[in-house]
Amino acid sequence: MEEIHRRIPHRPPFLFVDRIIEINSDNATCELKVREDFDIFRGHYPNNPIFPGVLSCEAVFQTGAIFLSEKLGEDALSSNSATPVLSRIRDARFKRMIKPGDLIEIRVFLIEQIGKFYNLRGEVRSGEKIVTTVSFALALVQEQ
Repeated sequence: MEEIHRRIPHRPPFLFVDRIIEINSDNATCELKVREDFDIFRGHYPNNPIFPGVLSCEAVFQTGAIFLSEKLGEDALSSNSATPVLSRIRDARFKRMIKPGDLIEIRVFLIEQIGKFYNLRGEVRSGEKIVTTVSFALALVQEQ
């Protein structure tokens, strides 16, 4: 967890990455164990708990920020100098449900960089099956 905390500013209860599996020049892979004790399941839905699709997207966005921290230097995003901010979401698709106990793998792929904007594509898998896909852009915003 320390490796993740060094790379991005997110912290529990709004951290949806447990482990970094791999980062290279074009992509990153992380994972999350969707624990049964996540507070979100008290209300979504109590008798049929489902991990919200918007949070699977958030896991992709956080993996994207981890990817950028490697690309820009490990301390670039954890310092007060720059924060990755979501600037665009396109074509989010939810193909299957994520349930408590699932181990999900989160992958992001760099599509292109235009100035301070990074266009990425992400996917979430549970086992061999794709659960969520989304295209998005992150911008690096300087702290004021």
